[in-house]
Amino acid sequence: MNDDEAIRQQAEACGIETRWRDVTGQQREVAPEVLRAVIAALGDTTPARHPPVVTADVGAPIRLRGQPGRWQLVLEGGSTAEGWADDAGDGHVLLPPIHEDGYHRLSFDGRDIVLAVAPQRCWTVLDATDGRRAWGLTVQLYSLRRAGDGGIGDFTGLRKLVEAAAAVGGAAVAISPVHAQFTGDVARFSPYAPSSRGMLNVLHADAERGLLDHDDAAGLAAGDLVDWPRAAPLRIAALSRMFAAMDDDERAAFARFRAAGGEPLERHARFEALHVAQFAADPARWNWRDWPAAYHDPAGPAVAAFAAAHADAVSLHAYLQFAADRGLQAAHAAARAAGMPIGLITDIAVGTDPGGSDAWCRPTEMLRGLTIGAPPDLFNPAGQNWGVTTFSPHGLVAGGFAAFLEMLRAALRHAGGLRIDHVMGLARLWVVPQGAGSGDGAYLRFPMHDMLRLVRMESRRHRAIVLGEDLGTLPDGFREQLQSSAVAGMRVLWFERDGDRFIAPWHWSADAVAMTSTHDLPTVAGWWTSRDIEWRERLGHAADPADRTTRVRDRALLWQAFQDSGSVSGALSESGEAAADAAAAHVGTAACSLALLPIEDALALPEQPNVPGTIDEHPNWRRRLPGQVDGMLKAPAVAARLQTLSKHR
Repeated sequence: MNDDEAIRQQAEACGIETRWRDVTGQQREVAPEVLRAVIAALGDTTPARHPPVVTADVGAPIRLRGQPGRWQLVLEGGSTAEGWADDAGDGHVLLPPIHEDGYHRLSFDGRDIVLAVAPQRCWTVLDATDGRRAWGLTVQLYSLRRAGDGGIGDFTGLRKLVEAAAAVGGAAVAISPVHAQFTGDVARFSPYAPSSRGMLNVLHADAERGLLDHDDAAGLAAGDLVDWPRAAPLRIAALSRMFAAMDDDERAAFARFRAAGGEPLERHARFEALHVAQFAADPARWNWRDWPAAYHDPAGPAVAAFAAAHADAVSLHAYLQFAADRGLQAAHAAARAAGMPIGLITDIAVGTDPGGSDAWCRPTEMLRGLTIGAPPDLFNPAGQNWGVTTFSPHGLVAGGFAAFLEMLRAALRHAGGLRIDHVMGLARLWVVPQGAGSGDGAYLRFPMHDMLRLVRMESRRHRAIVLGEDLGTLPDGFREQLQSSAVAGMRVLWFERDGDRFIAPWHWSADAVAMTSTHDLPTVAGWWTSRDIEWRERLGHAADPADRTTRVRDRALLWQAFQDSGSVSGALSESGEAAADAAAAHVGTAACSLALLPIEDALALPEQPNVPGTIDEHPNWRRRLPGQVDGMLKAPAVAARLQTLSKHR
């Protein structure tokens, strides 16, 4: 066996795929030097001989490592059982099926195991709505506008939106990720590159009490774009004043929240206090790996000493989480009180910044020296590197999936559903070694069956639906795995085509979610008026002169599809608003159990929230919506559009 073949065998044993299929169906080989770099970054990948958590399916035999012997089981509900584990060969045994889902305690082979026995399917839209098709809105939270918000959309604005949407028949409001960012560096504001997916973005906490009479607040609130560098410090300073002015009831509520948050909350608060101090002292210390070595260990004595010496700063960051949590809780409670059967749908980003809180707090459960992205394709010939990292598949198993469960539970704590960005990450992710080109990566496999079982478990426990962003090329059989678990895929208007023809919406998947567009794609009005092509031409993003000709043809094809679905009559209109009217009605007729209309399409806006592949060239994650949130849906054209959508549902 030569060296290259040996490294391929080693890679496969580590869960690294040595071959991948591109968008044209061609098989590609990963270069040996790339495999070596990924293997080196992964470190010790020896499978955990006795993982602390084993997952299983309700009603199915349970196979686990060990020798034949007696077992005792304490079900989560309190009842007990015992028996003999039969030899299943290859160092494994077989236990009989368990017919009650839950996190059970198994004693076997001299060790205690958490046996996570999952239901067959997630909670679904039809479960939530008693079998009725439903609709909702999607919104970038920062974009909401209300009096007193100081220039950043907040959870109070969200509460007003869900109440307005519920009043016209909406069942849900899906929001952009609200993961924690970096209070010490407010220039970092992309919701998809957070510091922690287990904590909240404190900039969405209502700080109106602390902002009262501030000279800059009104001016920032009136802007068309979020001015993060000016508005964010103002918000943090206002929340700090609120922290200092807590009354006795607030202090008691904060103390209860902090105690319930336990070690994860304390570690994050310590990280934030350290990050603020280190970055302020030296901008070169932005990444925690560039801090003094003594601060690299969150459980070490140096961190404990820092926390004791800066107890007020640590408490402030815990309070900021408290304020944000109260706001999100109130928004979801308002949605349910207003009659929404689903309420808020939160969003889980695919990864976190390698220099952020998650990577510092849980170093053994996160990838190091690897970032994630996408392989080369027709649109990105060099591949993509998103600059974020995620869980280590080996670290997850060894850690009993604690980090994964913490993230899921945080997303579901105040929500009736969650969206998993780039849901393919439950099966595999394209990883790129630090310093390598985006295309010099490989697919790394993840414990898909375990992770899907835990998703189903938490979905049922929280009575929350699960959506998976399943656009693009997926591994063979993966979409079927999602469907069998009742993880709803996304059916986006632009992609529901068979050749040139737009597929009739009543043929879209019933167990998916219908959408006109997403935050990374043109709005309906923008697509209809070629605003997206104008942006590509302005940015020099390989705009093809034939794009405009193709768009004229595609508009005619889509208008015909609108006519066929009964969403419009008469000759093709040049108006973006007319197209938005037709598109809302069109997705309303979809067979999907849930239709989600982006707020930009509800308002017939031409600009999209984000243009992939840009940073400062386009105002990504900054656009604010026109008009105050409590009156936005009452505008006659908007109200009529939503009424039509609701009627078709």
